[in-house]
Amino acid sequence: MNDFETLTVNDVPDDADILDVRDPYEFDAGHIPGALNIPLDQLPLRIDELDPDTDYFVICRTGGRSARATQYMEMHGYSAVNVAGGCGAWLEADKPLVSETGADPIVR
Repeated sequence: MNDFETLTVNDVPDDADILDVRDPYEFDAGHIPGALNIPLDQLPLRIDELDPDTDYFVICRTGGRSARATQYMEMHGYSAVNVAGGCGAWLEADKPLVSETGADPIVR
């Protein structure tokens, strides 16, 4: 049983603070505009970059890494919501993605 909240991509508010926990090459290929990228393996070292008073919507490719990140954040006093289905579901819902590569955004 999960101790944290999970929402679908359609339930994420338009003005949400998005934390993307994928690796940089995945993030650069396609991410939600305005998302902050802190890879899951760097989260313990970089958690102080996050505001404990902000509600973060945590996303990855399919939802596994974001679930682990959400649980970690909640255990350390941060407000986090897991985004079910990840960026794959985001893309399928025809929500906006941008790329840092100059190519059309893709989900990796």
